[in-house]
Parts: sequence; C-alpha cells; structure tokens
Amino acid sequence: MAEKKGFLLRLNPEMLAELERWAQDEFRSVNGQIEYLLNEALKKQRRGKKGSEPPPTDPTTDQ
Repeated sequence: MAEKKGFLLRLNPEMLAELERWAQDEFRSVNGQIEYLLNEALKKQRRGKKGSEPPPTDPTTDQ
C-alpha cells in the first residue's frame, strides 16, 4: 500500500460545513471527499496532455 503523507488544511467554517454535507450525501468521510475532489481535478488537468498517467489508486480510500 502506498504511504500517504498528512498535512494541515485550514478551511473557513462555511466551507467545512459544505464539504461535510457533500461528503455525507456521497457516503464519504470529509477526508475522502477532499481526496476525491483533488483526484478529479488532477484527472481533468491531465486531459489532453500527451504521455500523462493517472496516479495509482488506493483501494482503502473512502471513494
């Protein structure tokens, strides 16, 4: 399993509350929701770039 690195993320209370609701709607943890959103943004960014590969997926995430 790939090692994950932790880091501190500061969010304003309104953004955190919205992420909590969104995560709950999709049956994910807030951490899992943030990771999902970042993965989707990275996939979108890579689209159209030749030779780019998606990052390895971790089956233990809350997706």
